[in-house]
Amino acid sequence: MLHRRDAMIKLGQLGAGGLGLPTLLAGRAAATPARRGTADSCIYVFLWGGPPQHDTFDLKPDAPAEFRGEFRPIPTVVPGIQISEGLPRLARLADKFAVVRSLSHPSNNHEPSVYHMLTGRPGAPNLAVPTNHRKRSDFPNVGSVVSYFRPAGDLPAAVTVPRPVGHSGVTYAGTHAGFLGPRHDPLERAPAKDTREAAVHALDPFPDLPEARLAVRSGLLKSLERQDAALQKAGAAGPDPFRDQALRMVASPAVRRAFELDREPPWVRDRYGRSEYGESFLLARRLVEAGVGLVTITWMYVFPNGIVSNVWDNHAGFGIHGAKTGFDLLRSPVCLPPLDQGLSALLEDLDDRGLLPRTLVAAAGEFGRTPKVNKDGGRDHWGACQSALFAGGGVRGGQVYGRSDKIAAYPADKPVSPGDFLATIYHAMGLDPHAEIRDREDRPHRLVDGAPVTALFG
Repeated sequence: MLHRRDAMIKLGQLGAGGLGLPTLLAGRAAATPARRGTADSCIYVFLWGGPPQHDTFDLKPDAPAEFRGEFRPIPTVVPGIQISEGLPRLARLADKFAVVRSLSHPSNNHEPSVYHMLTGRPGAPNLAVPTNHRKRSDFPNVGSVVSYFRPAGDLPAAVTVPRPVGHSGVTYAGTHAGFLGPRHDPLERAPAKDTREAAVHALDPFPDLPEARLAVRSGLLKSLERQDAALQKAGAAGPDPFRDQALRMVASPAVRRAFELDREPPWVRDRYGRSEYGESFLLARRLVEAGVGLVTITWMYVFPNGIVSNVWDNHAGFGIHGAKTGFDLLRSPVCLPPLDQGLSALLEDLDDRGLLPRTLVAAAGEFGRTPKVNKDGGRDHWGACQSALFAGGGVRGGQVYGRSDKIAAYPADKPVSPGDFLATIYHAMGLDPHAEIRDREDRPHRLVDGAPVTALFG
């Protein structure tokens, strides 16, 4: 049921763009737990669809042909560590990142696996495949948890770019604050591409936003508040102390600058790549540099007709850029090449700017891929084993944690769960993974049922 106050808040978001921000700001906690890592911010590169471990960070060149696939390993700058020939730029930066080769969970379906990797919980309440709309009964995602514990500032605590996971009219569970409420939803630059939903806390700062337009926004917000107060039988609780801060965020030069990629030199934009992938990496760097706590980059491809594809789901080529097989798709301009270019540019840029020690970069999908190559020259869903990457934020580069078996089907040593993965992010950011949050019924929940991979640090 949509309550009257919720309706007014929704109206404010639709009618005034960034005016939904007071709900984001109002709920940030006043203090954070004691710091345990060196990261102030995190960039979570979510490779939606599930990248194949065999063709990225855990190649098995001695396995039979039906398992090893078409990619060959190449040496990195770290003796003894090899990665895919499709990632040559990252190979030159292996001393800056750690690879986890034993990330594992039991699901082979996208929907519960996305939820698991974004929230640390194995399945949303009453999750339906594939129509798993996000709901306020969901457990909050990692960005919303950061928002909950992060002090209020002039920038949102969490941002999702270029848009959240979603397709066919559905925005996936696990992409917002769930029971923590709208005030902790990550800011979304745009809604899921082929849905009718509006973006949450939409903020589209303009470089020359006139004061008159800000005044109009302010007046509209005050008008909405007056109407809302009149609707509340118990009366209004008084002026919203976060309203002025939200308006400052809309007008703030720091906010406007963070989203203006044109401020970057052409050579920097070229280095990241003139694509949605490269621009998302560059925007993420600008956002954490400005002070955003957690930026989620959701990897996807949008066909010219608006249909969304989670391209790491490389069962086959699907004709994307002429790809006939799953291996063709990995070689195309929507998978390995832009990942290699954009992620390597991000790591180099953060390092050059002195931001890498205080910025954790984490990359993973919702699951891995089957050891055996299918009839279409691709790989199918496989939750039992995948590879992940960590860099910065106190993580010691040039190491591999965990080990898979001979065909990268199951962890053979040091298994890591999605809860452990998110606990590692929280640990790097100084959050206690076992801290409690409370749902709408005031029931306590630990942030994750997992432990940080502390061996990655130091």
